[in-house]
Amino acid sequence: MKRLVAWLGRVLLVFWGISVLMVLALKVLPVYFTPLIGIRTIHQVFFEEKVVLNKKWVPIEEISPHMYMAVIASEDQKFLDHNGFDWEALEGAMADYRSGKRLRGGSTISNQTAKNVFLWPGRNFVRKALEAYFTVLIELTWSKQRILEVYLNVIEMGDGLYGAEAAAQKYFNKPASKLSRQEAALIAAILPNPIQWRADRPTGYIKKRQAWILKNMNNLGELKFEN
Repeated sequence: MKRLVAWLGRVLLVFWGISVLMVLALKVLPVYFTPLIGIRTIHQVFFEEKVVLNKKWVPIEEISPHMYMAVIASEDQKFLDHNGFDWEALEGAMADYRSGKRLRGGSTISNQTAKNVFLWPGRNFVRKALEAYFTVLIELTWSKQRILEVYLNVIEMGDGLYGAEAAAQKYFNKPASKLSRQEAALIAAILPNPIQWRADRPTGYIKKRQAWILKNMNNLGELKFEN
């Protein structure tokens, strides 16, 4: 038993060291690959006619402020104020679930960034626990601006599209730096299901989401990041 405990302790120590080094490295290095990109690419190789992979890293200075305003307004309006977890949203989601409603997400942009960069898709306990662990690490070591920069460069925004630059070029034939408020809100509107929806062919539902996001963008006011 003692040998097992010692072995588990060594494994956890190695995992902790590697994870911390990864997080510190990606504090400054561009993120060109994620587990989701690998999973989607493998699926395309084996089950689809062609492989589609469109991703280009750009610094946040080359992404329209409308774009990051739109994702905050849509996904996580308390992003600049919380420590990675929106406890109020999580409590509301659990209350809805206990009352018989479908379990809805309470994920923040920090949670989604941790999941997309370091982990695989899924809802099991182990994955969620690791997501919480990596969320704490990036909140402790990265700035909010860096978390948002990584998020906007790795998030899935369409079939084979990852990041704001790829989405802007695909949907509106322009760089992410030139996105208008309306275009940014349309891209943010499709994020819950970017495989099913397209920003350049919005359904009535997506247009309603766009209007809701634009309203929330107005309510947010000016965003200021701490250095």
